[in-house]
Amino acid sequence: MDYKEAGVDVTAGYKAVELMRRHVKSTFDKNVLGDLGSFGGFYSIGDYTSGEPVLVAGTDGVGTKLKYAFIADKHDTVGIDCVAMCVNDVICQGAKPLLFLDYMAVGKLFPEQAEKIVSGVAEGCRQSGCALIGGETAEMPGFYSVGEYDLAGFCVGIVDKNKAITGSDIKPGDALIGLRASGIHSNGFSLVRKLFGEDKKTLDAFVPKLGKTLLEEVLTPTRIYVKTALQLIKNYPVKGIAHITGGGFIENVPRMFPDGIGCEIDVKAYDRLPVFDMLKEKSALADSKLYNTFNMGIGLVLCVPEAAAGDVIKAAEALGEKAYRIGKTVEGSGVKLLGIDK
Repeated sequence: MDYKEAGVDVTAGYKAVELMRRHVKSTFDKNVLGDLGSFGGFYSIGDYTSGEPVLVAGTDGVGTKLKYAFIADKHDTVGIDCVAMCVNDVICQGAKPLLFLDYMAVGKLFPEQAEKIVSGVAEGCRQSGCALIGGETAEMPGFYSVGEYDLAGFCVGIVDKNKAITGSDIKPGDALIGLRASGIHSNGFSLVRKLFGEDKKTLDAFVPKLGKTLLEEVLTPTRIYVKTALQLIKNYPVKGIAHITGGGFIENVPRMFPDGIGCEIDVKAYDRLPVFDMLKEKSALADSKLYNTFNMGIGLVLCVPEAAAGDVIKAAEALGEKAYRIGKTVEGSGVKLLGIDK
């Protein structure tokens, strides 16, 4: 018995790499040294060494949202999710993402499927302005079902130490600005799958309130906020940034606050995306639970001085975002939700 008979086809791996190559190279910039195929990827930080540069790293995966990619047999968007989950975290510290590595584990390697996945990773890297300098594809027969896979990534960014966003200067009375999410993003899908199910016929039905099928809705890629956030940080006194991922507002907004600071958020300050109304109806959960599980339509929250709030909103909208003043900081701790249904 050889390796292929045991379930691992190395020639499929070679083909997959060749198919991926053009997508990966499309993310390269002048700081990428060398070509694909080395054991490690090189990236020069010569352009970023004025001052005291600090590296900021983040890692994450797509999670069980992948199940819907398997059901739809659509694999060219989950790579965007993979990148978004990492780079949106790194930007919270004010860091510019420099490089990205992906890890894909499959039950059986299908080169064309792998190409689709990596094309999404490359698209996410282009959207966030970072280079995809390498990765790993592991064929693991008997561990993952044929046609299924897991996908995760790792990002490194850079920021001058004196410009890093730590939240240390956040005070009571600062404004909270929310940037619109593109949908559910990539968190809460263990519950989403219980509520919406996994029947393809049902998921493929057009839903008028969504303007698309449910399957199209749940596979909408996570919005990448990097370029907007970098521009806002450059021009305005952004004190803190929170990426609204698992745990929703309740868990994530306080992560940018120093001790002694909490906040009030008015959930009526923006229009909730229809998919979250569907999730509320299906789950019968109170708003307090929903806002502790999903992003509820806001993917990134910025804390800025009250005097700058209006200008930041206008600037974010000029950059293509939908932005809302959703609350303010107060003395105390945690998040108080205003306007929620009990």
